[in-house]
Amino acid sequence: MTTKPLTLGIDHLGLTVRDLKETRDFFINCLGWTQVGEKPDYPAAFVSDGKVLLTLWEVKNQSSRTEFDRKTNVGLHHLGLRVHSEEALNEIYTKISSWPGVKVEFAPEPLGAGPKRHTMIYEPGGIRLEFDFDPRAKAE
Repeated sequence: MTTKPLTLGIDHLGLTVRDLKETRDFFINCLGWTQVGEKPDYPAAFVSDGKVLLTLWEVKNQSSRTEFDRKTNVGLHHLGLRVHSEEALNEIYTKISSWPGVKVEFAPEPLGAGPKRHTMIYEPGGIRLEFDFDPRAKAE
């Protein structure tokens, strides 16, 4: 019997969004990610920050879509993305809080008793995102 995990981490995360162009543009133009692929007939776009790969899929039937509700739907609660410094967290918050279509849930604040800090938003396509900085984490 092995005690090692049978997996190696996340290969990619697939997210269904209401508007592919809005969400893709948010990740690329606001957060500085790179588009690494696409599937126009699906439609889908693949974006990465060099560590995380997201597959963004546009909802097929807009008229019958169900909006995200972290308290009643099984599945994604939020996507947490780590940043390398408190300055970077504040810079990201300043940029994303004025980005068209972004809804801010809360500005950077301590997570519990700290020292970790985080902010939570909804990107234009409806996905709940958390950005966090933990000074105890090793810098890469």
